[in-house]
Amino acid sequence: MSAGHTAVTTTPRPVVWCEDGVDCGIRDLLDRLGDKWSVLTVVELAQGVRRFRELQRALPGISQRMLTLTVRRLERDGLVSRTVHPTVPPQVEYELTPLGHSLTHLVRAMVDWSYDHHDAIVDSRRAWDAANPGSEIR
Repeated sequence: MSAGHTAVTTTPRPVVWCEDGVDCGIRDLLDRLGDKWSVLTVVELAQGVRRFRELQRALPGISQRMLTLTVRRLERDGLVSRTVHPTVPPQVEYELTPLGHSLTHLVRAMVDWSYDHHDAIVDSRRAWDAANPGSEIR
């Protein structure tokens, strides 16, 4: 894109409003991917099939209850499939569905962006905190 080129070259998609006046397109996605555990779970499952304990070990800090809720929500949204193998004890595996895999390039872009810009954000926060002493924004 040239410096003088400022026109939009694609037609933006219209916002689709639900009956209650809420944007049910992007807000549904943000509801799911707005929490760190869903994004980190998708990132981990993009590597392949994982058992529950493998997921839990790969996500330091997540509790068993939070991981259970996270994979259930992702399964409900059609992003993750759950397979129970009839063993004793039952072995449960999770993997991304085709819909979940279609999301991974967006999540990967967020991960790459955060990696590329982490230092700049840390520097900006330090500068802001120094300029605004006593502010407790965290």
